[in-house]
Amino acid sequence: MSQITEEKKDAYLYGWADPDAIRAYRRRYKSAEKKEKLVTLKQAIEQGVKPGDYIVFGGMGSVRTPMAAVYEIIRQGIGNLTVGAKGSQHDWNLLTAAGLISRAEVAYGFGDEIRGLSRPARTAVENGRLSVISETTNAAFQWRFTAAMKGLSFYPTRTAIGTDTLHYSGSKQIQDPFTGKPIELIPACYPDVVILHVQRADKYGNCQIDGNMTEDFELAHAAKRVIITTEKIIPEEEINRRPDATKIPYFVVDAVVEVPYGSHPNQVPYLYSFDEQHWQEWLDASLTDEGVEEYLNQYIFGTEDHYEYLEKIGGLRILRQLEHIENGIENYPKVAKRR
Repeated sequence: MSQITEEKKDAYLYGWADPDAIRAYRRRYKSAEKKEKLVTLKQAIEQGVKPGDYIVFGGMGSVRTPMAAVYEIIRQGIGNLTVGAKGSQHDWNLLTAAGLISRAEVAYGFGDEIRGLSRPARTAVENGRLSVISETTNAAFQWRFTAAMKGLSFYPTRTAIGTDTLHYSGSKQIQDPFTGKPIELIPACYPDVVILHVQRADKYGNCQIDGNMTEDFELAHAAKRVIITTEKIIPEEEINRRPDATKIPYFVVDAVVEVPYGSHPNQVPYLYSFDEQHWQEWLDASLTDEGVEEYLNQYIFGTEDHYEYLEKIGGLRILRQLEHIENGIENYPKVAKRR
């Protein structure tokens, strides 16, 4: 029998569960019945996100992230969340700025990509409001979700052996029963809730994604609850004309919400580009706690829903401009930077 040769004794496996317990959960709460799952964004967040949940957002960096859902979580004040920050940035950083994230498992998450570090997230760690409970890599996060998707309790690799990451990731090191050499077991991760933003979906939850899928496929199959926000709802017949583009099947999805421009101020490939002007406004506001409060009051607490938010950020004029930039009709503006 292979023995555990190295592990961090007090590591807590956030998001981990016995695969058989997850199978029982899915038998009880997931259905293969093809039924309509359209709800409003407010309903999807009320019903799908609970205080204390382990939450993971789809997309990567600032691309195709479900920002409208993030704004609604802030409006509803759902807190004490634990986040899997697997290359996530503005999504969980904004929730942290709003005081709703208590714990984070981090691969890469404290930066605003090329725009600089997130001051509110860094400050939250420094003053003890945010606890970094483990550190890992983007690849290890994907393998955690892959193990969960496959109904396994771990994913074998050798990537962190000999590094400190092994000790801060919840992984265990054993002796490979075939080679006798060390091998790392990365624990599976079953998030309580995953929110994904896609280019299009049908009313049942079949989702089509253009461009890089990142880890959305694995996340959708690993999560206990899956909320989809989509740029547009299309007929099932249109989905069926391009089955190769359907990356997430309806039977793993719990709620579907049509949210045009649902990733603003971030990018959705082939539809609209980053809003650098709005990014600069956030970066400037986030330099102080007072600025953060003013930003949240103006754009989130001061708006009834995402449509009012879109009007407040400049409405149709700005949105058309972002479409033109994405499609090469207008030049890309100066990239926003932390000042």
